[in-house]
Amino acid sequence: MARYLGGKFVNIVISLLILATATFFLMKAVPGDPFTQEKAIPPEIKAQIMAHYGLDKPIGTQYAIYMKNLFQLDLGESMRSQNRTVSSIITDSFGTSLKIGLIAVVVSVIVGIYLGMMAALRHKKLIDNLAMFIAVIGISVPNFVIGAMIQYYLAVKVPIFNVAGLESPLDYVLPVITLSTLPIAFIARLTRSTMLEVLTSDYIRTAKAKGLTPSAILWQHGLRNGILPVVTYLGPMTANIITGSVVVEQIYGLPGLGAHFVDSITNRDYTLIMGITIFYAVILMAARFLTDVAYILVDPRIKVSGGVVKK
Repeated sequence: MARYLGGKFVNIVISLLILATATFFLMKAVPGDPFTQEKAIPPEIKAQIMAHYGLDKPIGTQYAIYMKNLFQLDLGESMRSQNRTVSSIITDSFGTSLKIGLIAVVVSVIVGIYLGMMAALRHKKLIDNLAMFIAVIGISVPNFVIGAMIQYYLAVKVPIFNVAGLESPLDYVLPVITLSTLPIAFIARLTRSTMLEVLTSDYIRTAKAKGLTPSAILWQHGLRNGILPVVTYLGPMTANIITGSVVVEQIYGLPGLGAHFVDSITNRDYTLIMGITIFYAVILMAARFLTDVAYILVDPRIKVSGGVVKK
């Protein structure tokens, strides 16, 4: 187990280094600099600003300095937000994105598994058709379309919720619905297909022959095996929800990290672009790592031998 997890950790570090390198050089390949739009700045002042941020040095030197600071967990100072470090911007704004994302994850798992189970238990009946119809809509329609629609109908036409902002707990409802629609649909379809296979398995027939109640069969025998694919999907889903809230935050005017990410690209804030990109990558890779660990713990048939997963 330790060797397997150690190998995974090394792969994460290597992937982050490759990502940081690729992002750095792609960002530098775009013509211009963070202060190109500031035409009112005299050339002498601009030269001093460029020297302050090290942008007057050769690109190889800039890369070496940035990677050295990165190994020291120093993401640098924002080039467009005065007297603010990238770390402080991420710390101050990520709380909103994390809170909404985690609520969306919980809602997605509970609703998705429930819909998938009901669809499997009522196969080819009304609830099955209804659940799969909802799943198709959730997968087919982009979340920004869903967000705009429910914002218009539930906040403008019928003013149940606020159009934007986070002034009360109710203001979390629309962003959470928007973020969780796709994961709910995917989990529902995944749970349904797996549960249909599980419910026709030999050990389920044996459990029925022993006289176990349907609820005991479902919860003790069926669900544990039925949600294994959901556990596999849970890590990437969590990372995608938390890091993919950029558009949703723009729609609802939320003070999250997504707004800073969009602004950093618009303003060509090199250090902020790099910092948020690396931060999002760490979340994604950490979620995948925890998914691998959870999958080994949930499924007793999986063993780790010589750093290789065997089943």
